[in-house]
Amino acid sequence: MANKNNKFSIPRLPPVGNLLLILAGIAFLGYLFYPRSSDNPEVPVKPYSEFLQSVDRGQVARVKIGNALIIYQLKSPLELFQEKNTIPENPLKLGDDSHNPFHSSIQTPTSTENTNNQGQVLAVIPVDNPGLPALLQTKNVMFEAAPPPSGSWINTLLAWIVPPIVLVAAMQFLIYRNDDTRKSLLFNKNLAKVYPEGEGAQISFADVAGADEAKTELKEIVEFLKDPERFNKIGARIPKGVLLVGPPGTGKTLLAKAVAGEAGVTFFSISASEFVELYVGTGAARVRDLFAQAKENAPSIVFIDELDAIGKSRSSGQSGSGSNDEREQTLNQLLTEMDGFNAKEAVVIVLAATNRPETLDQALLRPGRFDRQVLVDRPDLIGRLAILDIYSKRVKIGPDVDLKTIATQTPGFAGADLANLVNEAALLAARNGRESVSQPDFKEAIERVVAGLEKKSRVLNAVERRIVAYHEVGHALIGAVMPGGGKVEKISIVPRGLSALGYTLKMPTEDRFLMTEPEFREQITMLLGGRAAEQIVFGSVTNGASDDLQRATTIAEKMVTIYGMSKNLGPIAYEKTNGNNFLNNGNIHRRSFSEDTAKIIDEEVKGIVDSSYEKALFILQENRELLETITQKLLTTEVLEGEELNTLLNQATSH
Repeated sequence: MANKNNKFSIPRLPPVGNLLLILAGIAFLGYLFYPRSSDNPEVPVKPYSEFLQSVDRGQVARVKIGNALIIYQLKSPLELFQEKNTIPENPLKLGDDSHNPFHSSIQTPTSTENTNNQGQVLAVIPVDNPGLPALLQTKNVMFEAAPPPSGSWINTLLAWIVPPIVLVAAMQFLIYRNDDTRKSLLFNKNLAKVYPEGEGAQISFADVAGADEAKTELKEIVEFLKDPERFNKIGARIPKGVLLVGPPGTGKTLLAKAVAGEAGVTFFSISASEFVELYVGTGAARVRDLFAQAKENAPSIVFIDELDAIGKSRSSGQSGSGSNDEREQTLNQLLTEMDGFNAKEAVVIVLAATNRPETLDQALLRPGRFDRQVLVDRPDLIGRLAILDIYSKRVKIGPDVDLKTIATQTPGFAGADLANLVNEAALLAARNGRESVSQPDFKEAIERVVAGLEKKSRVLNAVERRIVAYHEVGHALIGAVMPGGGKVEKISIVPRGLSALGYTLKMPTEDRFLMTEPEFREQITMLLGGRAAEQIVFGSVTNGASDDLQRATTIAEKMVTIYGMSKNLGPIAYEKTNGNNFLNNGNIHRRSFSEDTAKIIDEEVKGIVDSSYEKALFILQENRELLETITQKLLTTEVLEGEELNTLLNQATSH
């Protein structure tokens, strides 16, 4: 497997690349500091006005006009003498200006040695003067255009070869030395995390609890990956794709890794959102590259998490923008790839996970692609106990910890929730200086997860504190008289979470999957118990029951429009729900019905809530003295729980 490891590791800059980078740096420095050659490296530069004066006085013999520099040569003293045909009385004095820089070279010719003397060569930086050629021609000055500078081959090398080398070296450095930059530049390559055979996360089915039915279905995939010939001989065709569906945190990704760990094959893991990028065609290219690598390393497993990011139905009418077009191209490529490989030639199993199977395109779910859907639901009591047993082994737990009690008190918790619960309990134990996690730590952790963190810094005034106390005791008394499958475990007036000024903790005694109409009414009555207590004691109500009213109204609406628990409307569902909605995002659509029916629905919902509220008022009035007794104790201790609370609540009656 060593060759596979090299394939999957990010390539590093080779020695030749390092040498290229060093040479590029040296060449770049040479380009900056190497002295440029010039035809006249030591020619003095004079002002342009002085040059014009020399031309006007007839002292310039010849001129070379260049773009960056004008080179001119003054006439020698002999030439000046011949023009005047006489020797000046003072050779050092020409005209009226005795300070010209070239006068020092003017001497009276006394011998033939001075006959070939040349005038001084000077330079001037040109200015925009279109009339200069005409002036030179008028003064009979020989002028010509200066040839381009003759640079050496080193200059040419530095000017034309070094910049591309520096650019290539910098790109190589960025690509091979920085993984993030490499990924952004190589945008057509897949970004899947690869776990080669025998070197992955080493997760097995023993590390996954609470999903026994899902594991049973996936074991067939493992057997096929281990011995595909046994299935091929009999003509059986293993599913190409397996879709794991279920609520968040139930262990879908963990199950996929367990399949790879049990089968001992290469595991490719990627999120569907990593396929689509800014560049058009990136998603389809990454899908092709992913499946190409998977086939090369067959047998292998490709796991795509959150498949709905690219697999949403194409008939949703949302393909108007470019981003959606890119997503559809990626989906089409995925459909093609899943049809394009033969399981007998390249054993590649595609596993995918999603929380929203109802939004997936039907082409993904047809036989030949994702043939099988495996439900990974929230665990039951036995499953929660098994999950707690796995995670509790990772922390030090005390002898007083009863995992079965914890599992009983956590219905609806997914695997991730239970893992977080164990971690919260361990953090509480460490914060309090204990060496092991005790049962009270788990109890406090459950309350933190359910109700939020205690906010003892949020101080209530005396009036608000009394209102909250009566409100919570009202909930508890109704819950004691009408249990509805649960038991009141704790009453507290210590604020928790974002907005809870107090809370009543009611724990279920067993897992329930069905609820009767009387039990729904009991839940509504308990929710309205706090408002009823305020009405009885203070003669008015506060906004503290706003959340209770919303929850009670929601239950009553579902009883009427979904569950058919209305005598006037009968067993008819007036709202359409999707049974595969695992996110609980309120994806409920009302059917079309008449205004008369809507009026009846409103009346039925109001009737259920009103009757439950009257029931709550009646129960609290029957237990008025007990309401006062429990409230006074709660105001003193702030928290009531355990045997003391049970003794008080057992005194409540409904007659």
